[in-house]
Amino acid sequence: MSIDLEDQVAIVTGAGGGIGRATALELARLGAAVVVNDLGTSTRGEGSDATKAESVADEISAAGGRAAVSGDSVAEFEAAGRIVDTALTAFGRVDILVNNAGLTAPGNIKSLDPDDFERISASHIKGTFNCARHAVPHMIEAGGGRIVNLVSRAGILGIPGSVAYGVGKGGVFGFTNVASRELARHGITVNAVNPASTETRMVTQATDQMRRGDAEMQARGAALLAAAQSPEQVAVLIAWLCTPAAADVSGQVFLVSKNNVGLFQPLTITQNVDRDEAWTVADLGDALGGLSYHPLDQPYG
Repeated sequence: MSIDLEDQVAIVTGAGGGIGRATALELARLGAAVVVNDLGTSTRGEGSDATKAESVADEISAAGGRAAVSGDSVAEFEAAGRIVDTALTAFGRVDILVNNAGLTAPGNIKSLDPDDFERISASHIKGTFNCARHAVPHMIEAGGGRIVNLVSRAGILGIPGSVAYGVGKGGVFGFTNVASRELARHGITVNAVNPASTETRMVTQATDQMRRGDAEMQARGAALLAAAQSPEQVAVLIAWLCTPAAADVSGQVFLVSKNNVGLFQPLTITQNVDRDEAWTVADLGDALGGLSYHPLDQPYG
């Protein structure tokens, strides 16, 4: 099956650096015209820098590809519409959407500012919905399309101290499950990619903060940095999911860790208790005491 993306038009959000940049370059290498979207903010959403997206678009053009620049916010519905309009105006269609943009900031449940929670979680949940909401009608009209969402184990398994980011990525995981089933009849695939530790601003900033912690935290930070993969190793999987070769792959969640690519198992019930008559609280408690519960540090391992 072909992996050629000639005549295809892709939107990559958060494409000014890291995984987004690597994905935009890889899709362009395969022949797609690419809308490079990035606000150029900090990982917390502060400031803006239009040159980040422009620089990636220039790289694509210099290599003989086609690119357009968008500096609109995925978290605002009307602005997300302008991202899709950029693709339509520049290239006449939209076939591929990679929802990569999103913010992060450390914070635990007892002390995280509510405004920070809203801004960070919305960048992922609203960002993914907003862009898909504007792009999907055009994909349906064209007879198909590809959507790839970036998720994280912070939202699938849970990582302490990352409640806003985890909720945001968990929401994207839920969106992937629903959208893949809803859009299948239109020939639109929807998949999610969970990168392991990757050389991005988010990971670099997290490890920098860990260096200022206690000995255990410093060791965790050093291990995280040592295990980090390149953004290009993640981009290869994302790009393949956008090709005709992946036409029958949808509703899947992939883990990519350097050269190891795996598939998450859907949530399943592996243990249960059952009886004919209704449970009482005491009897149910006795029965549930016989289950083997998953440890918090390895809930699915």
